[in-house]
Amino acid sequence: MKQRKYSWPNGHWDWYQHLAFKHGIRVGDLMFVGGQVDKTDQGEPLHPYDLERQTAAVVGHIDTVLHGLGSGLKDVTKLVAFYASDGSIDEQIFLEHVGLCIIEHSKDTLRDRGPAITTVPLPCLALPGMMVEIEAVAMAQEPTTDRVTTNPEGLTLLPAPFCHGIRCGTHTWVSAQPTRRHSDSSDQSTDICEQTAAMMSRIENVLLDLDADLGDIVRTGCWYRGDGTRSSWENQAVERGKFFPDNAPTTTELPTLSLPAGEFARVDAWAMRGLDGQRLERQAYHSERWDWPLPLPYPAAIRCQDLVFLSAHLPMGPSGEVLSQQGLNEQTRTVMDNTGHTLAAFDLTLNHMVKQTSFFFGRADRNDIVTNQTLRSSFYSEPAGASTGVPMPALAMEDTMVTVDTIAMT
Repeated sequence: MKQRKYSWPNGHWDWYQHLAFKHGIRVGDLMFVGGQVDKTDQGEPLHPYDLERQTAAVVGHIDTVLHGLGSGLKDVTKLVAFYASDGSIDEQIFLEHVGLCIIEHSKDTLRDRGPAITTVPLPCLALPGMMVEIEAVAMAQEPTTDRVTTNPEGLTLLPAPFCHGIRCGTHTWVSAQPTRRHSDSSDQSTDICEQTAAMMSRIENVLLDLDADLGDIVRTGCWYRGDGTRSSWENQAVERGKFFPDNAPTTTELPTLSLPAGEFARVDAWAMRGLDGQRLERQAYHSERWDWPLPLPYPAAIRCQDLVFLSAHLPMGPSGEVLSQQGLNEQTRTVMDNTGHTLAAFDLTLNHMVKQTSFFFGRADRNDIVTNQTLRSSFYSEPAGASTGVPMPALAMEDTMVTVDTIAMT
């Protein structure tokens, strides 16, 4: 295993109970920061219901964790910002505020240099009054990892310092692209096929500007307008799958009814291509433990270089059936066991995990998050990689109560 460095700054906010996870981890040039929130070192939330103050604190926490890894906000390449919204929050204003906080903390070094970002509106986060949780990926800047960014014409303008795409070395990150461009009054299609095709075209344009293409994507994240029923998930999943006849990426598929009106879905991407411009070799694995409930090209996992990306594992059987007889804890154990089984196909264990995100059926409730965190943590040896836990009112299909996505490094 490559040497790992962990970050847990003195006096940093903590969970209610001891966990194996750390706030940040660095392996080589890559760094992962678990979801940062505005809390005390005893786990109590601060500045309840104040989105602006919590956002400023969270951005500062990300910088602090990265400093513990010999880095800082200047090296951030991708952010995922979960925020609680009842529909009254203007996402553009929220993005602008996140950007201003980043520019301030990075002393303006990131104004025109990324990172990519995905924003996810949800009904609530883990605790009452918690308004924002942000996780990060960063990459140390070496002579071989110069940052190149792009904002192709025709895409919605992102506030500074964010970009639609950023490439560092062999890695490329694409900000979440919506199925509908809100600033383009001519983009009025309500057909999911047409919207999906337009969205995938935008993702491809970003990648092409950075000398990559759809075939280089190793990981996608999809947030779609869904209510936890299979019928609200499968059509858009099938449509996106058609764009990957070869080299399909891993995927995480999650519903939210909080997307802006008219937007069916938003999808981000992580791609990898060689420094020589050639496609990198990748190894895909399809699990015999579980499968999608309908024909989809997405594998259970992909290995590319020293990274293993897992599709979000679900409490399902080999024929795609939801294990509906299981409760949340039983489903979580099933998902974690299947995750370990998938990693074993690459001669890895759960302790090779560098980033894990758990989406579980729950509310803004201390008991819900504590129960889920404690159970997941029990599968790892300390110190473990970074982690994020997000409660959801519903997941992709009926009777599904948890899904966990994982990134591991050899």
